[in-house]
Amino acid sequence: MSTVQNPPALAETTTEQPKWMRWRGYLLRPAVIYLVLLTQVPLLLTLYYSLSNWNFLRPDRTRFVGLDNYLDFFRNPDIITIIRNTLVFSTSVVLWSLVLGMILALLLNRDFLGRGLARTLLITPFLIMPTVSAVMWKNMLFNPAFGLISSTLAALGGPRIDWINSYPMLSIIIIVTWEWTPFMMLILLAGLQSLSQDSMEAAQIDGAGVIEIFYYIILPHLRRYIEIGVLLEVLFVLNIFGEIFVTTTGGPAIETTTLTFDIYKEAFLRWNVGRASAYGVFAVILANIVTLFFLRIIRSNNQQKAVR
Repeated sequence: MSTVQNPPALAETTTEQPKWMRWRGYLLRPAVIYLVLLTQVPLLLTLYYSLSNWNFLRPDRTRFVGLDNYLDFFRNPDIITIIRNTLVFSTSVVLWSLVLGMILALLLNRDFLGRGLARTLLITPFLIMPTVSAVMWKNMLFNPAFGLISSTLAALGGPRIDWINSYPMLSIIIIVTWEWTPFMMLILLAGLQSLSQDSMEAAQIDGAGVIEIFYYIILPHLRRYIEIGVLLEVLFVLNIFGEIFVTTTGGPAIETTTLTFDIYKEAFLRWNVGRASAYGVFAVILANIVTLFFLRIIRSNNQQKAVR
């Protein structure tokens, strides 16, 4: 009688992670905890303060008011103008810095004598402090008496223009665009330098012109870089305060008052921390809406190009 023996059971193989990989998770936890404390705790405190009527001038009268501060946001007769100023300001700065940054990045992507020096000089506006930039533009360029722009116009027979008082919003847009164009230029230049030259040469051999190469090769390649640049710049531009404070102080009237500057006035001029916190919550919501709007436009344009 023959007996069939079962094959020996295969030994279970277990792959044990190295000890340093197990410790890696523990080493990351302090950084994660620090990041959560740095970002989420202030947000929770803002939400808490927004539900109270805390005023620095009357701290003994602080009490829970629910959604009254949020309702005051919509009851404010100037809020439509403030939101419009915020959208006009942020949209104009982002679009102009994107266009100018793209032009400068395309120029710096070419080989020419002194390219390193030119790149360094073009980066300089982004490294200057915002208040210093505002003071320089206000006194050295926009001043109607001895500013460079007005002096040049007067030398050519033109009028001396008081830019800050005559065109306050345009003046702030110019200042902030001058500051943030190098930021967009650096991001787009990094994308251009990662673009393969073989595809460019192949398109040129096939007879594609400059516009076709830019529209069908360069722009699709820079889509990710444009999204990153727009996302970061929108978040920072919506928080612009120093340039407005130094040049126009939100005036004349509320013509250049953005939501961020109005939060400053509520908290440090009217001393109403509760209402300022509620306005800050709306500022976060507005920042997300504007960011999604820009990203939706960029992605829809790229999808249309892919279909073509």
